[in-house]
Amino acid sequence: MKILDKVFGTYSEREVKRIIPIVNKIESLEPEISKLSDDQLRGKTAEFKNRLNNGESLDDILPEAFAVVREASQRVLGMKHFREQLIGGIVLHQGRISEMKTGEGKTLVATLPSYLNGLTGKGVHIVTVNDYLAKRDRDWMGKIHEFLGLKVGVILHDMNQTQRQEAYNCDITYGTNSELGFDYLRDNMVIYKEERVQRKLNFAIVDEVDSILIDEARTPLIISGQGEKSTELYKVADYFSKSLVKEKDFTVDEKANSVILTDEGIEKAEKFFRVENYADPENMEIQHNVVQSLKANYIMKKDKDYMVRNGEVLIVDEFTGRVMEGRRYSDGLHQAIEAKEGVKVERESKTLATITYQNYFRMYNKLSGMTGTALTEENEFREIYGLDVIVVPTHLPVARIDSPDLIYKSVKGKYKAIADDIVETHSKGQPILVGTVSIEKSELLSDMLKKKGIPHQVLNAKYHEKEAEIISHAGEKGMVTIATNMAGRGTDIKLGEGVVEVGGLKVIGTERHESRRIDNQLRGRSGRQGDPGASRFYVSLEDDLMRIFGSDKLQGIVDKLGLEEDEAIESKMVTSAIESAQKKVEGNNFDIRKTLLQYDDVINKQREIIYKQRSQVLEGEDLKEQVQQMIEDIITGAVDSHISGVEEEFESDLAKLIDFAEDLYLPKDYVTVEELSKLSNEEIKDKLLETARQMYAAKEQEFTSEQMREIERVIMLRVVDSKWMDHIDDMEHLKQGIGLRAYKQQDPAQAYQFEGSDMFNEMIYNIKLDTIKYLFHVQIARTPERERVAKETSTNYESDSSLKKEPVRKEHKIGRNDPCPCGSGKKYKNCCGRQA
Repeated sequence: MKILDKVFGTYSEREVKRIIPIVNKIESLEPEISKLSDDQLRGKTAEFKNRLNNGESLDDILPEAFAVVREASQRVLGMKHFREQLIGGIVLHQGRISEMKTGEGKTLVATLPSYLNGLTGKGVHIVTVNDYLAKRDRDWMGKIHEFLGLKVGVILHDMNQTQRQEAYNCDITYGTNSELGFDYLRDNMVIYKEERVQRKLNFAIVDEVDSILIDEARTPLIISGQGEKSTELYKVADYFSKSLVKEKDFTVDEKANSVILTDEGIEKAEKFFRVENYADPENMEIQHNVVQSLKANYIMKKDKDYMVRNGEVLIVDEFTGRVMEGRRYSDGLHQAIEAKEGVKVERESKTLATITYQNYFRMYNKLSGMTGTALTEENEFREIYGLDVIVVPTHLPVARIDSPDLIYKSVKGKYKAIADDIVETHSKGQPILVGTVSIEKSELLSDMLKKKGIPHQVLNAKYHEKEAEIISHAGEKGMVTIATNMAGRGTDIKLGEGVVEVGGLKVIGTERHESRRIDNQLRGRSGRQGDPGASRFYVSLEDDLMRIFGSDKLQGIVDKLGLEEDEAIESKMVTSAIESAQKKVEGNNFDIRKTLLQYDDVINKQREIIYKQRSQVLEGEDLKEQVQQMIEDIITGAVDSHISGVEEEFESDLAKLIDFAEDLYLPKDYVTVEELSKLSNEEIKDKLLETARQMYAAKEQEFTSEQMREIERVIMLRVVDSKWMDHIDDMEHLKQGIGLRAYKQQDPAQAYQFEGSDMFNEMIYNIKLDTIKYLFHVQIARTPERERVAKETSTNYESDSSLKKEPVRKEHKIGRNDPCPCGSGKKYKNCCGRQA
């Protein structure tokens, strides 16, 4: 492939060549567009909309629309898009990923395709990684769109329902990946269609696309309600785990991220929990708690994976080093860590709704993204999202000097060398950005620099409120900034006065990350837009990556050389060994994400069916026909399953069938065994069905036809919601245990698909059964009203307290004199709210 690339150019180079003629066309329109007055320029928006209505496509008007945005940007912000930014904008409009180096102005690039696609009125979502960037970009770049007459909105965490509806109804909406995903889930939990906030998902431009679609892909969005499980067992399991001896009672497998009890450990567990056989299925809850407690005590590290603040366990994002406010580890691991740390163990919650980013973003009609580092994950983007990665050339050549890695024998020697390098570089006034992989490491280095009297700032999860402000000053003369990985991502580091002369920003990596992409992001903070800069990584053989995935051959070379603690080797062979270790880990992580997606696709198809059914109910569809079909399905199914065909058992079969029908809808002794025994199976079905239909018609007369339709909607919503929530939990438990099928020579993913499908069919049957049962038993004195099956208590991306402060967001209160949301045209108090 590399030889072919040399001859024909890489895929990206060939694609960029195809785009160049369009860029030339845009630039050729500049003289004509620049002559227009502000009003004439604004008038172009209405002209473009007319042309689209008259059959022209977005591609037809692209050159002119881009030229208009370029001119508006020059007038409003004093910024004119470079040729390279026009290329990036076209790539995004085509539904691809535009890889543009840090400092190339990705935020400005997004204004081009968002304006063009915003003209359709179907909505464009520009997705960022945090609220700060969403608001900043809306206030900054949104001025261009507003100048041209488009509406621009932003979705922020503390907004209420009305504000969200307004923002989503804009032509262009900025927001974070988590807010958009949770709004989608909440829209599918509402009980009136007026409460929904999102429109159909049309076009998304995902900023830092690798962070959202790859790093976050393994984390599902979860909305939780209160669970019923006791927390006492977590404390007991923690006490037991802490009494065990490593290697004697249990072993730790770092690669598989698991802790396994030895035979001696199992014996201790049986004595401790007073059970005869620890592995017995009836002891599943004990096993589950012990597994999570062992993981909490012997794998999860404080100040690396999580931190404790104000008596609360907070998760630290391994990719950014930021605290993930309100996010909790699932499946009891969070409670196990709380027990380990001696803080209050929160009750386990119940999942009300969940979706992964992979499946959320694949629902958009068109998806695109931009980042400085996507090429290393090109296969994943193509295979999972159907997205090409196009590398856009830089506006000016990159002048940064990337030095080879320095390899030390021990962590201690490495940190001493880093501190010395900082002291020497600082003496010249050259600014330094130091990237660390954890809070713990950033504080260790900070202590070393304090002793050496070097003024510096620490930017990590503990101080993330100030991170954009701190990072923006990191390029000033004499500045030393220590940051966990990619803290402050999305904020440009501009060089201060006199910094170019001393060599630009120097980036020091204290460790290689398991993903080359994260290392490239850190390097890319220096040398933006042709600025000078330097980068170097320091590595020790005791680093996690080297220890777990590095080769023994490397250790052998170092031993032969007889390296002292403070001596380093600089070798291309070592650097390539590190890269191959990283490729190995990346490949492994891709496989994990692919497998997870296989699992999630199963529940995703089920989610689509359920949400579609809910949507029909909310839209006020007439469900009479559907209910009649349910009655038929349940009754014919009951006759088929009850009557075995064995002559001697015929009468007892009929008796059981009548009991079933009486529980469902029949009045007592309305039909007798004697009566049915004279009929064939088909005649029995006809008789029971005819009776059911007559009784349902009588029930409808008891109410009015209009009321009956609303009662059907109320009951259907309630049953579907409660069954679906239980099903989510059941599917999660199935997934937890399915891996063991591999021992039975079964493909776990296939087993999950088949069994998940059976469970779904069972749920659908139970939905029909309960809906019919409730409808036949509904009484005029106690008419059911729409209400939520469970109240949301938290999500895994926000703290509970933020929801408690703001009840508005949880449920929309309807006034008694408001029009009824069922669509009857009556006032709420005279219709569905007559007993409220």
